[in-house]
Amino acid sequence: MTNLTLTAEPGGALGGRLRVPGDKSISHRAIMLGALAEGTTTITGFLEGEDCLATLRAFRAMGVRIDGPDQGRVTVHGVGLHGLRAPTGALDMGNSGTSMRLMSGLLAGQAFDTVLSGDASLNRRPMRRVTEPLALMGARIEATEAGTAPLRIHGGRRLSGIDYPLPMASAQVKSCLLLAGLYAAGITRIAEPAPTRDHTERMLEGFAYPLVREGGRTVAIAGGGTLLGTEIDVPADISSAAFFLVGASIAPGSDLLLEHVGVNPTRTGVLDILRLMGADIEMLNPRLAGGEPVADLRVRHAPLHGVQIPECLVPLAIDEFPALFIAAACAEGITVLTGAEELRLKESDRIQVMADGLTALGIAAGPTTDGIVIRGGALSGGTVDSRGDHRIAMSFAMAALRAGDPVSIRDCANVDTSFPDFVALARAAGLKLAVREGA
Repeated sequence: MTNLTLTAEPGGALGGRLRVPGDKSISHRAIMLGALAEGTTTITGFLEGEDCLATLRAFRAMGVRIDGPDQGRVTVHGVGLHGLRAPTGALDMGNSGTSMRLMSGLLAGQAFDTVLSGDASLNRRPMRRVTEPLALMGARIEATEAGTAPLRIHGGRRLSGIDYPLPMASAQVKSCLLLAGLYAAGITRIAEPAPTRDHTERMLEGFAYPLVREGGRTVAIAGGGTLLGTEIDVPADISSAAFFLVGASIAPGSDLLLEHVGVNPTRTGVLDILRLMGADIEMLNPRLAGGEPVADLRVRHAPLHGVQIPECLVPLAIDEFPALFIAAACAEGITVLTGAEELRLKESDRIQVMADGLTALGIAAGPTTDGIVIRGGALSGGTVDSRGDHRIAMSFAMAALRAGDPVSIRDCANVDTSFPDFVALARAAGLKLAVREGA
């Protein structure tokens, strides 16, 4: 992959109206459930990033006809729960942990064998969190000695429903087991220690598949039903909006409107945390789109202060912490995060890589086992290494709005995995951003 370096000039403000790309989590699930449905599913607002395209290509490789994407529009001609065909080779999930973990559950119920692999980063990420509970359901999945991909999933297994308390809050593990539950005899019941994003549950209901929510943190599904094709309007991704929410909050003179953003209550931890820090964020025109709540978000510059981040908000903002660490670096006082050891298992060790980058820009940032302590201060310019992590790259681009000198971010090619056209949108909003290619 060609290496990219982003360089952001210091200062400036963000303004205007933007619509960031479609929600990645919802785009993945729309392809998966659309492929397994009876009839046709039409998707608008689909995220044409590399992660979601990896999911799309996998289903094409298993015989599903998919038209598009064309400007965010995709038509999936469903083959039903038992209509997938064996692919001729391994399915390449690229950099997408969501694809690999959710597909593990879905493929465990097929009649044929499959192999799931990914890039070097994905093949280092832990997969026992899905392979072990799937084994309890009767699946047979072979991984490396370290419990990582490639995963060889043996078909023709009889799956049975289980009662499974999640050892840690994880929407990916929950969704993996729900998808396996479509193929399992009996009831699959998953209990969460804390609420996580519920896109899979909402979308199953949108495809007319019954499930039961029990007591707020438990969901149950019976196997053997039918998914019915539907229409899905994918809202703008709040994880992508987060970079601009932080950028406008920290840059004096900013006044930015982010349009049609998904504000599912299991995803709005970033809004809650920024507001605790003093951010000026207004939710306008709340409405529903395809069963998902959306709104326009107006964000204006406001002085931020450090906070102790409530652990109950951690699962609701798990992907947005790199951006939130930039807000903390620009806040007055100390911000403390605990209970977020999951961040060490993302595309990179996001705690350590962010701490290294902030330190390089003159900010006191002390990583801990399950979080970080950041003392706000004056950002200098400098060079940081994103370690190929798209969210870290975009977060440090926003840091330049408050830096004294240019900020250069290395190893940024993976930005396209979640946010194609980030550079163009950031420039349109007022960020002075340059791109340099190199081997």
